[in-house]
Amino acid sequence: MWTFHTTKTARFVLMPTAVREPLPVPTASTWARVSAIISRAISRARRGSSLAGRPISRPARQRLISDSDWRPPLFSRRTFPLLAMVLAVLSFVGRDTLAAMDTPVFSGERAMELLRDQCDLGPRPMGTPELEALRVIIEEHARDLDLHTVRDCFEATHPMTGETVEICNLVVSVGPRGGDRLWLGAHYDTRPVADRDPDPARRQEPIIGANDGASGVAVLLHLLEIMSVQAPPRGVDVIFFDGEDAGIPRDPGSYCLGSQHLAETWRDMGGPLADGQPRGMILLDMVGEIDLRIPMERLSLVRAPAWTREVFSRAERLGLAAFVPEPGPAVIDDHEPFLRIGVPAVDLIDFDFPQWHTLADTPDICAPESLGQVGELVVDLVYHP
Repeated sequence: MWTFHTTKTARFVLMPTAVREPLPVPTASTWARVSAIISRAISRARRGSSLAGRPISRPARQRLISDSDWRPPLFSRRTFPLLAMVLAVLSFVGRDTLAAMDTPVFSGERAMELLRDQCDLGPRPMGTPELEALRVIIEEHARDLDLHTVRDCFEATHPMTGETVEICNLVVSVGPRGGDRLWLGAHYDTRPVADRDPDPARRQEPIIGANDGASGVAVLLHLLEIMSVQAPPRGVDVIFFDGEDAGIPRDPGSYCLGSQHLAETWRDMGGPLADGQPRGMILLDMVGEIDLRIPMERLSLVRAPAWTREVFSRAERLGLAAFVPEPGPAVIDDHEPFLRIGVPAVDLIDFDFPQWHTLADTPDICAPESLGQVGELVVDLVYHP
């Protein structure tokens, strides 16, 4: 990606706003007590409504009904205490806690495993056999989950070499078709050269791209696993972008080739992606660093302010410390082509990353805790529209 600000030299502090404190999540012991209370109430209600040993006087016309067929009325005076108890429990746990009970758990450890698997292939620049190998792995991963992948392929000129290369975005759609959809994206190619490496002699070598490349993809791959087990309530399109990181510095148009193409052609692709309308897009880029700190990327904040603030408000409600609700640098990334066509898009990126475009961008500088925070936020966005 290409950025207007490569360091955090300027900080802009947002005016403080009143934020409702999230309700505490009951502990395991609390749930055990609640479960015991409900169980006792149910037992009492059942004992109270039992017919055993207690003849019940009924009108003659009802005597044709056998005792085995008779049931006590649903709202008998003995069931009201049980209903009151259930309502009290629901009031106690709170709306946020009930919503959390229906939300799948994202595993940072699993995402870290998927990150390492990508890096085991070595560098994965645009147009290389290693990237094609990863492409096939992503498709097979989706197929194993009974999900279908659409290839969005086209030819383009490599910005660095001038050669014609094939670029392929991958789209995996989950959930119902049509209506408002959520787009989630990450680039899966890596930088062909380590042009910011401290060793000038090694700056023409390709990078592994553990954080800049594999981290966002790892989160999305695990999310596909989650959605294959528990279907989301709305349509979700997971997009793996090719051709993001082969650009020439100070030439923004030479970056993000895959997303530029998709932004122009997505209506013509057919399938679930083209059936609905994106309510918003979330881009994950460089989200695995150990000391993760994600501010509000400036282009997202300026061009999609409501969507950006909604995303960061959710992160704050979830208690995710990696997300900082203040403006960060403006970054030309895979979200920018969609902002240009009017799609609200947020780039979740920690650009304060010393290993960016160096040979030190390896799995050891990434952490499952960081991936876990990002994954938890994305899961919340998916399952609570």
